[in-house]
Amino acid sequence: MSTPVASSPAASAATAGSTDDRRRWIALAVVMTASFMDLVDATIVNIAVPSIQRDTGAGFNAIQWITAGYALAFAVGLITGGRLGDIFGRKRIFLIGTAGFTLASALCGLAVNPEMLVATRMLQGAAAAMMVPQVLSIIHATFSGEERGKVFGMFGAVIGLAAVTGPLLGALLTQWNLFGLEWRPIFLINLPAGIAGLLLGRRFIDESKAPNALRLDLAGVALATAGLLMVLYPLVQGRELGWPVWGYLLMAGGLAVLGGFVRYERRRGARGGSPLVELSLFRARSFAAGIAVQLLFGASCGIFFLVWTLYMQIGLGWSPLHAGLTGLPFTIACSAAAGLSVQLLVPRFGRKVLQGGALITATGALLYIAESARYGQGIHSWQMALPLVVMGLGMGLIFAPLTDAVLSEVPREHAGSASGLINTTNQLGNAFGLALVSVAFTGSTVVHAFGHAMLWMVGGLAVVVVLMAALPKRGAHAPEAAAEPAAQPASGEAASGERAQAPALAG
Repeated sequence: MSTPVASSPAASAATAGSTDDRRRWIALAVVMTASFMDLVDATIVNIAVPSIQRDTGAGFNAIQWITAGYALAFAVGLITGGRLGDIFGRKRIFLIGTAGFTLASALCGLAVNPEMLVATRMLQGAAAAMMVPQVLSIIHATFSGEERGKVFGMFGAVIGLAAVTGPLLGALLTQWNLFGLEWRPIFLINLPAGIAGLLLGRRFIDESKAPNALRLDLAGVALATAGLLMVLYPLVQGRELGWPVWGYLLMAGGLAVLGGFVRYERRRGARGGSPLVELSLFRARSFAAGIAVQLLFGASCGIFFLVWTLYMQIGLGWSPLHAGLTGLPFTIACSAAAGLSVQLLVPRFGRKVLQGGALITATGALLYIAESARYGQGIHSWQMALPLVVMGLGMGLIFAPLTDAVLSEVPREHAGSASGLINTTNQLGNAFGLALVSVAFTGSTVVHAFGHAMLWMVGGLAVVVVLMAALPKRGAHAPEAAAEPAAQPASGEAASGERAQAPALAG
């Protein structure tokens, strides 16, 4: 009879270490899948918008709210979602956000009318605002400094994959009309991923909190939300209602409410509270200019991507798959330029790369306007390839390094708050851009509206080039500086930064 051999302490420690290591990498896979799901969902919807309109009978304004409502709910809830994770635990809020996002996705797929789809899309955006900010905070709490570089590199690859996958997957799912469900699978596809994320996340993600978490600024959230809705609602509904006087009055009232929000935040900060927006950040000229850049750039992207989709599918009568494949040169060029910008160009040439990117994007837009005018309804995908590649290269030069450039002169202790505000501003710009689409369509056909929207985009980019002159010539922070405060109270805000690298994907 053999005698059992007791395991040595070293062997036990090695086994425990191996188990802990496996848990960490499974946790990483869970949070990266959640980010992938969020980014794909944002890109997948635009390509299916015309199909949604045909199937549900949604009016043009409802279509705007389906996209702008998500972006607005995400933007308004982003910083609050980060702070909820700091206070109540990042794992807990991540799982709540994932559950809400999965449920909202199911409700979107089961929507019986445009009104229900708009409401569930806003619910989906609010849930994403709870889920997304926890991702980098969980990574920061799970991996050491040496490992984080590799992990963040993997994270960048996930963003690039989502950028390529989203439009094509949306086109395929819409074109295939699985089980006669038309566009609905673009939302229902989130269910298996969301359920798996909940089960695995509950088991493998470790809980973490900020040691000195900030308090919630619910009054600030209420004022910001009310002011933004008062401005956006008349913009979206104005075309359908004939631009009534009350719409202009409501927008003026919204601006007044936003002014009251600024005054309230200033008083709250002076009393030592926890303001939703750290207004002292705007004392840095580069940060103030950078926020304006994010707002204008986000608005330009919001206008372009929705009108572009409507132009191809409604104006030209192309199928979703045809439109999705037409956009591939843009996506590939954008991803390639983003990597080149961060690794080689920005370290050598600084802000000139960002300004050059804006000018190149504007050049591509002008080429697109010329091609559209030249060929009219008879334009082919290959005739769009050159302007799309030029635009993709230009946007790629801007996306990845912009956040670090804006953060360059922000004190390290405020990097978390600043990162959250940068991404929030970009999402708000996207929502405003989507709202302004109705203005572009006033009295115009889809093809003509596309030309109008592209000219607006060129004008916005011209202002962006001027504002970028206020950015530092060279970035002062390493790329991980914005993520470093993740162990600080504002970590959830900094953790939202991955979407700041891909503003065109929002909504």
